[in-house]
Amino acid sequence: MPQVLPRISRRRALRGAAAALVVSGLLLWWLLPVGESSPRGRITFSTGVTTGVYQRYGELLGESLARDLPEVDMRLRTSEGSQQNLARLASGEADFTIATADAVAKYQRDRMPGAKRLRSCARLYDDYVQLVVAKGSEVRSAAGLRGMRVAVGQDGSGVRLVANRLLEAAGLDPERDVVPVSAGINTMPRMLEKGEIDAFFWSGGLPTSAVRDLSERMAIRLVPLGDLVDELHAAGGASRHYRFAVMPADAYSEVQDGVAVPTVAVANLLVTTDRTDAGLTEELTRSVIRSRDHIGNVVHAAQLVDLRTAIYTDPLRLHEGAQRYYRSVKP
Repeated sequence: MPQVLPRISRRRALRGAAAALVVSGLLLWWLLPVGESSPRGRITFSTGVTTGVYQRYGELLGESLARDLPEVDMRLRTSEGSQQNLARLASGEADFTIATADAVAKYQRDRMPGAKRLRSCARLYDDYVQLVVAKGSEVRSAAGLRGMRVAVGQDGSGVRLVANRLLEAAGLDPERDVVPVSAGINTMPRMLEKGEIDAFFWSGGLPTSAVRDLSERMAIRLVPLGDLVDELHAAGGASRHYRFAVMPADAYSEVQDGVAVPTVAVANLLVTTDRTDAGLTEELTRSVIRSRDHIGNVVHAAQLVDLRTAIYTDPLRLHEGAQRYYRSVKP
């Protein structure tokens, strides 16, 4: 005889279906991550002088954030440079900034307010120190600046830090052996062009548009600085963050005549504080790495931003949010 299966009541069938839906819902909840809400609000990014690389980088990063984090409104605020940027972070006047590793180390060494709260998001690109003179200048080394009018950057800038250290490494007193002129990259080229200064120091990515533009208006020369690296390292402290580097022969086509120039380089770090939300920091770091090509098309130094080296942010440790990002993309 054929087997007779028991009839299942409609109510019982509905109960079974409902139970199955609950179980499948729980499985989906377990298997699919619950997404956090997208970061939102206003943040301040402290940059640099209006014609400098920090400012242009900030503008381009803002374009990327508008796409990646549409509910975050990033406002740029110009500054004199790394030292002022760090002070703004510590005081809460800014949420993110760029600063050179040597400026960060000095800020920590001097035990400035908020130094222990500083955190990093990424190592960005290296600044190359550029000592610019007129092509016919007699200056062939930093030691040759004795008695000259030398623009050494603004008071709150990273340029001022490295210029003073290079002068000392060359055996010169930055206050007595040269005539120091406080000026930024927005004014130094015109001052050299007008004969108001004899030389200027600049620390920035390659090529720096202000230096390139100057080279198209007047004949200039880049003075080699690479021979001072050993003296810098011997000084200890923050000077350990400088390294020997070579400006490629094509960095400034109008200047170098196909010859590479040995100099000094220092890393730029994207910096925030431990007060900044981890979710926001994670997504901003993601946008920084993702936008490398977009920014690098304009700020050529940013082409060197690399996921493999971005985590090396000595002397700062990574922010919790940045750590989360790097863990999420680790192969």
